[in-house]
Amino acid sequence: MPPAKRAALTGWGRYPSAECDIFRPEKLAELAAIVSGNATSLIARGAGRAYGDAALNQAHRVVDVQRLNRMLAFDADSGLLRCEAGVTIAEIIEVFLRRGFFPPVVPGTQFVTLGGSVAADIHGKSHHRDSSLATHVTSFELMLASGEVKRCSREDNPDLFWATVGGMGLTGVILEVELRLRKVESAWFDGEIAIAANLDEAIETFERTERQYGYSVAWIDCAGTRGSLGRSVINLGNVASREALAPALRQQPLRIPRRFAPTVPFNLPNFTLSSLGIKAFNTAIYAMNRKGPRLFDYQSFFFPLDFIHHWNRIYGKRGFVQYQCVWPANESREGLIEMLEAIAKWGGGSFLTVLKKFGPQDGMLSFPMPGYTLALDFPVSKGLMEFLDRLDTMVLTRGGRVYLAKDARLKPEMMGAMYPNLARWQQVKRAADPNNRFSSNLARRVGLLPS
Repeated sequence: MPPAKRAALTGWGRYPSAECDIFRPEKLAELAAIVSGNATSLIARGAGRAYGDAALNQAHRVVDVQRLNRMLAFDADSGLLRCEAGVTIAEIIEVFLRRGFFPPVVPGTQFVTLGGSVAADIHGKSHHRDSSLATHVTSFELMLASGEVKRCSREDNPDLFWATVGGMGLTGVILEVELRLRKVESAWFDGEIAIAANLDEAIETFERTERQYGYSVAWIDCAGTRGSLGRSVINLGNVASREALAPALRQQPLRIPRRFAPTVPFNLPNFTLSSLGIKAFNTAIYAMNRKGPRLFDYQSFFFPLDFIHHWNRIYGKRGFVQYQCVWPANESREGLIEMLEAIAKWGGGSFLTVLKKFGPQDGMLSFPMPGYTLALDFPVSKGLMEFLDRLDTMVLTRGGRVYLAKDARLKPEMMGAMYPNLARWQQVKRAADPNNRFSSNLARRVGLLPS
């Protein structure tokens, strides 16, 4: 077994922190020895881009799988890619976009591993059409606590398949994933920017354009109040055909010029996170955008923050909490109004507030449901956790839930109420891992582990 290193870890939000015994296996035999050779609990960790404590395991083991990152097979006719779980979305794009293929679902950053993406069952800007990543995963191999490896798909071990997608790494270590990539003609998106003066206009834009555009996302100005509550800048687009591009771009339609990527070199001081600073930032972003047709490159459309290295340092040493929730379709408008009004009254504000529309969803613990989802970034500050507890109650009252991959503070009494399939998931977990060898700070905090 390779040696462990005791060190402090955080998620991307840099809150909270945990001292863990970290292993970095390079071979499957090393991983098997780690999984089956120690009585303490463990959790797999990819690139560390989950925001909260999903990949933390205080005083216990964390297995960093980033070195298990080989691409194993690809069929250009079917688009099926088989690769190890440590491969990142960025690496898939780097290799396959030039061949005319793109991942079917991507989150807000490309710097996540495929294994972590399956464990969180990531969603993107096309959920209203494409659902979550699980829809496009045909199978994966899962190492159980005993060291046994099982192939999981809709036909083979289906309960374990549906418990693992969205199961936050608690059923085992994902080793390999088979994923169907999407054929594309270009690396560009043909679309438009729409400006909504308030929340009702934003929702109307989503509803009116969902048949026209496969991808949609809105940035919401949290500084808006009363008649401007929920005013938004909405990006809409489809993958552009080669013929739709300007003549100069048609020569190399799958190529995007490299851009300068600045780095946040240090933690910014706390005064930059004041409510006035957040309000000024939101107002400026809203004022800078103009409606109309737009040709986006895939990087700026999907991954705008990836251009800024270490952007999480903007929130200072204390870090931040990303809060993402979803409401059922019939409760979404009132839920959004209630939450945005509460944030405005509280005064803390959110630097980045993102609205998307969800469609149908399968999975035991997968986050999405048909309706609207809101994601917000809150700097850690006095009174924040109590305020987020209030938001939890608002969400739960309307039948919604919070995204575990971004959570850092949800209370256990909320978990079962928000995720009605929890008991079924725990049955599968108990059968696959009867001694709860796979555990994490998140799992213990919200009461995921079966007794």
